[in-house]
Amino acid sequence: MLGRRRKRSTSSSGPATLKLYYASDVHGSERCWRKFLGAGRFYDVQALVMGGDLTGKAIVPIAVNGTGAFSATLVGETRSGTTQEELDQLVDAVRFNGMYPWLASSEEIEHHRADGAARAELFERIMLGELERWIELADERMPQYGIDVYVMPGNDDPWSCDAVIESASHVRPCDDRVVGLGPHEMISCAYSNPTPWESPRELDEDALYARLRALADRLEEPATAIFNLHAPPYDSGLDTANEMNPDLTLRYVGGQPNPIPVGSHAVRQIIEEVQPLLALHGHIHESRGEVRIGRTLAINSGSEYNSGHIHGIVVTLADSEVAKHQFVVG
Repeated sequence: MLGRRRKRSTSSSGPATLKLYYASDVHGSERCWRKFLGAGRFYDVQALVMGGDLTGKAIVPIAVNGTGAFSATLVGETRSGTTQEELDQLVDAVRFNGMYPWLASSEEIEHHRADGAARAELFERIMLGELERWIELADERMPQYGIDVYVMPGNDDPWSCDAVIESASHVRPCDDRVVGLGPHEMISCAYSNPTPWESPRELDEDALYARLRALADRLEEPATAIFNLHAPPYDSGLDTANEMNPDLTLRYVGGQPNPIPVGSHAVRQIIEEVQPLLALHGHIHESRGEVRIGRTLAINSGSEYNSGHIHGIVVTLADSEVAKHQFVVG
């Protein structure tokens, strides 16, 4: 159930023009995706916006033998059983943790452990199948409530995800385009500035700025626009993460992790130049918060996908003002 609202808002006397719910970085957590869809009715919004990083990062093989007995290792714990109910519980637990269940024989599992190409093909197939199921769920449920759903990938999402999102009937793909949300325009960008993990969608700052500038130049009313940019602006407080060494271990200073700004200079520059009404960000899970950059309200929703909780923001716009906004957890 959605709840535990943390109130933080501004107010305006103007009439509301749009109420939306934004979340990002669900990373394969089916529970978070279902809560994202449920937030539409719970918060009585007109639009849901998903800011990227949809997919999980691992498969959990579940060895099943001819008698129906099964076993698997999930987050370091060996789990086994013999009934369908026990198997269903294990599958749900895998998805809860943002991973993908794969039921196979012990022989198949060992073959894929030994064959890197087969393992990569399997991961792609299962990942896309799960994403297709998510998009179909949104396509089936949301039209009856009249709630628009806008989805883009994030820097961690493979390119093959785009075709799945594009194939939707109700879900609207929004990456690298201008879309309308009521009377407001929204531009979206899945790319981030370079990260230590060399993820699929990264650009150097000059290339990222050029991409954002081309999108912003297509806006008819920049002052009332929404920027849905996966990467947060540099040194904004929305982009603070612990510094990493080249081997991807934490760098310690004085015996403590060293928090530094890791966001995008290009994102900050385009916000400062265009001054849209609202900027929505994800990517840096631990930097949930808000900041004003000129007249623009910039927000990072944060993420705790591996706990099964979805962090989101409910925003009400009133023409050229943010009437109110609220951080929520479900």
